[in-house]
Formats: sequence, C-alpha cells, structure tokens
Amino acid sequence: MDAVEDIKQRLSIEDVVSEYVQLKRSGRNLKGLSPFTSEKTPSFMVSPEKQIWHDFSSNKGGDMFSFVMEAEGLDFKGALELLARKAGVDLDKYRGSTRRGPNKERLFEANEAAAHFYQVQFSKNKTALEYVFKKRQFTKETALAWRLGYSPNNGTALVDFLKSKKFSDAEIKQAGLSAQRYRGLGDMFRGRLMIPLMDQQGRVIGFTARLLADDPNAPKYINTPQTPLYDKSRHVYGLHAAKEAIRKGGYSVLAEGNLDVIASHQAGVAQTVATAGTALTEYQLKTLGRFAPDVRLSFDQDRAGLAAAERAIPIASKVGVSLSIVTIPSGKDPDELIKQDPKLWEQAISQPQYALDWLMARYETLLDITSAEGKRKYSDVLLPIVQRLNDAVEKDHYITAIAEKIGVSREALLQKQRTTAKDASPRLRKMVAPQPLDKVTVENTKVQDHFLAIMHEQPELREYLESLTPDMLYTDEARQLFARLKRGADKMQNLENYDKIVALEYEELYQGLELTELRYEAARLQARLIEQYVKTEKAKLVAQLSSADESATQVLLGHVRDLDTLLRRIKGGA
Repeated sequence: MDAVEDIKQRLSIEDVVSEYVQLKRSGRNLKGLSPFTSEKTPSFMVSPEKQIWHDFSSNKGGDMFSFVMEAEGLDFKGALELLARKAGVDLDKYRGSTRRGPNKERLFEANEAAAHFYQVQFSKNKTALEYVFKKRQFTKETALAWRLGYSPNNGTALVDFLKSKKFSDAEIKQAGLSAQRYRGLGDMFRGRLMIPLMDQQGRVIGFTARLLADDPNAPKYINTPQTPLYDKSRHVYGLHAAKEAIRKGGYSVLAEGNLDVIASHQAGVAQTVATAGTALTEYQLKTLGRFAPDVRLSFDQDRAGLAAAERAIPIASKVGVSLSIVTIPSGKDPDELIKQDPKLWEQAISQPQYALDWLMARYETLLDITSAEGKRKYSDVLLPIVQRLNDAVEKDHYITAIAEKIGVSREALLQKQRTTAKDASPRLRKMVAPQPLDKVTVENTKVQDHFLAIMHEQPELREYLESLTPDMLYTDEARQLFARLKRGADKMQNLENYDKIVALEYEELYQGLELTELRYEAARLQARLIEQYVKTEKAKLVAQLSSADESATQVLLGHVRDLDTLLRRIKGGA
C-alpha cells in the first residue's frame, strides 16, 4: 500500500469536501453549491460510493486529492501533505526508513511556540503597542487575528524559552529562529514588531520583523532566512486569510508590504496578499492563478515597481494569469490611502490598468518618444516583453500599438524583434504556458463528457461511437475511454477517476430516461461534437489556403468538401 491508498482508506471524500461545501443528501449522492463558481442552484456532486466529486458548473472533478488541490490552490505534494496530516498518516514511513533532513513537524511546533511567545511579549511592550494601535491604527481584533508580536531585545529570550519547551539547538536554528552570535546561539530577531508568516493552511512558517527603534544603520525589515518551511520565492503572505475572498471576488490584489495587507483586510478588502519584495516568481503567480486568474499589482510606482512589472508580465502570460496595475492617487501606499478613506482604496483596486498598457503609458512619460533615441529606448524596453508573451494575438496587438505610439512601421519593429530573438536565451524560448480554461472549452468538454457518459452506461447505444475519431475529443482521458469503449470493453473492474465521473454524470442527468430519449440525446451530442470538430478543422484549412500553391489548394479544398459531407451526413442522421 502506498501513501495515497493509506490516506484514502482512512478518509472519506464526503468528510474532506464537507469542510468546504455544505452537502445535502440527493439519492445515493451528496449535493451542494459549487465552491468554484457563483452558482445559486446546487450542481456540485459528491459520490460516497465512487469516492469522487464532480462540479457540473465548471466541469471539474476527481478524487479527494484533486479537490484539495483545487480548493486550496496546492500542487499534488501539498495536497498529499495536508491530507496525510488530516488522516494521521506518517509520510516518512513511505519515504524509506532513513529520515533525510529535519523533522518538519517539529519545526512547525517551534514556530508556533515562537509566535505565541512573541504575542505575550507584545502585550507587555509599550513601544510595540503604540506603534500598532496608534500609528498603524490597527484594532485589537486585527492584532489578534494576524498574531502580531514583539521580540525582546535582550539577546536570548526566545532561545531560552524554546529550550525550556525541549526544542534542541539544531531545531531552533533549522526553524530560522536563532543565529550564531559571538557568545553562542542567540535570537534571530531582537527589539522588533513580529509579523508571523503563515502557509495556506494558516500554520506559522517564519516571521517578518519590523524595526521599531530609530536606527538608520539597521534594516527596517528582516525576514526569516530560507528554511525547510519558508521559501520567500514560493510564499504568498496572507493567502491563508485571503483565498476564499479571492475565489469569490475573482481577483487578488498584490501589495508590497505585509502591514499593507493587514490594513487592507481590516478595511474589508480581503483579497489582498503580499510577497517578500517585488520580485514576483512563477510559482507565486501560479499559486494565485489557482484561485482566480485576475491578479492586480499595487507596488510603489518607482524604478523598483517598473522593474517588477517588466519581470512579471511575461511570467503572468506564461502561467495564464491576467496581470494589471493598481494606481494609487498621490503616490501613497495602500496603508496611507486606507487611513485617508477606505473607499479610495476600494475605488483604486476596482480600476486597474492592464499591465502592459500601464507600462507603455509609464515609459511614454519617462522618455521623449519623438526623438530617435527615445524611440530606440522605448522599443528596447517593451519589445523583449512583448516577444515573451504567450498569446499570438496579444503579441500582434502590442507590436502594432508600439509601432503606432512611436511612429515607426510594424516591419521595422518586427525586424528588430527578429534580431533580438537570436540573442534570447534557450530557456526563454522554450517557455510554454498552458492556456487558461475559457467558457467555450468548458462547454465543449461538457458535451464530450455527457456523450461519453451515455456511451459508458448504455452499451446498446455505442453505434454512435462509429462516426467519431479520437481527435474529435478534447482531453486525453476522454480519448482513452473512447478507445476502450470502441474495443468493446464493458464496465471495468478498477475504474479510473474519469470513468467514475462520467458514471456520476449519467446518474445525475440521464438515470430513468427511456432508451428512445437516450438515443435522441446521444445523436444530438454526437452531432455537436462533429459540428465543433468540422468548424475547427475548416478554420485551420482556410488559414493554410492563403499560402498554398494551386496544387495544394486543390488538396485543401478536397478536405473541406469531405468535412462538409461528414457534417451533412450527421445532421441528416440526427
């Protein structure tokens, strides 16, 4: 038995899902409102018998692992670790008998103990209390919710406390809570406001420490160093508190500072998160994109903010995220704007500008684009960014827009782009981004799945498979099921998740219908699949005609006629 099977034996899918969705009995299955869309009529189904879920509104489905990945925005490893904790499964026993590296659970415990220690110290420190409640104007409820604390300035207070709780020197250091001083092991943070950093499940993994004393020689902020728990390139601050608001609102706001995030949440804008600095990574944007594809940056619009936008735009395009910029009036930061009037902050984030449009407008104000030098610098900055966009239509749009902005021909820009592309790194040229799922794709896959649901459960109607080919379907799992059904395979002993999902769809949509009604529905869905296939293939053929010679043109037109014949035959039969 592997770890996945062990977890599945200890947990039921209804118990896992019910922590996120209110489920009610509906025959043999359970039903609730989709957690992924804003539906008002329940179409989210869980089958305890099959141990799978399916969301009819978004056409997503799978087992408990895929649900946690969707709901929490985790990769498989993260979902495995979360469910293992819930099930009480020790993953180490599946990784071999020899433990490699530190015991992460002990490091979590050490960070949790440190957070509690800092909170107690905060309640006793006048400077920290005045800073939080008077200068920052946070409420007591906010300070408690975000677990704000204070690190004493006496050198070993935290280390001594953790040792009294039986944590070893090695564990304290591995958790990022201590540093080697000239007199031995001492506290990593001293005399600072402590802001716990939490993972997506709300567990403390590290700290940001804000200087409270007026010391120009000391850094204002320091973070926990890289540890087995904390990696600043992967961490999104505040996501544990923001993920539901992001999913429901359909967008996230990325601020520059942790205290800006706290201020925003206190003001009622709970979609706000932050990163450690302005260097956004692919992992962070991908994580946010799992909850909503609309990400709005609210960074200082100085040189660092410009550089952040320049780096982030191609990454966002690669991972299928729509990136825009929030412009704050008078150059304030979110915290200042919220103190002035929370409604101004809400208004600012409701009017973002698409990132590349914002970048073009910003450089237009910084450069003299009427001069030859200004045109060169403008294109030097923007062309490499456009070149790395994933969408061909978007890329073409911005080539035209830049050419018009600086008054040069498209061909001149394309020639410059071709020249610079020769020098591009192989790593960048190989970047391929998955396309975000759109409404047309969702609808097409629904037709596919509903058709295969009937084929799966009604062998006597499988004659409707004959006119289809695998390339008329949209997913690999559908093509695999199609191939098995064509071979005459009946219900398999060990069903794949996809087989279970189409069986669940059949139960919900078609159970109880007469065979005549099912035959009509199968014919209708078959026709829909073929119509969409013909439409897509004809568009490809027409695109090829523009560059084909006379001989190739005749071949392409023959293919078009074959597609038209197929469509007429199916429509006549349906």
